[in-house]
Amino acid sequence: MSETQTHIISLAQMRSGQKGKIVEINGGAGLARKLDALGIRTGKEITKISEQFMKGPVLLQQNRTQAAVGFGMASKVLVEIIEDD
Repeated sequence: MSETQTHIISLAQMRSGQKGKIVEINGGAGLARKLDALGIRTGKEITKISEQFMKGPVLLQQNRTQAAVGFGMASKVLVEIIEDD
């Protein structure tokens, strides 16, 4: 049996195409409300689609819905990477 290693990074640090589960949002109530309105909340699985050059918006997908968040917001969303077998 192999030992499972946990990789937790920010959404901004994820590579395009990586999948992860949101484990924490490091921000105030306002940030949590904005992200919740986009369906981005703790426990949800997301896939990073792309990011713009020079700290621009980050595009992500949850189920069949895509959303773009600013780099600063993406930096405050911590994600546990889901490794493909």
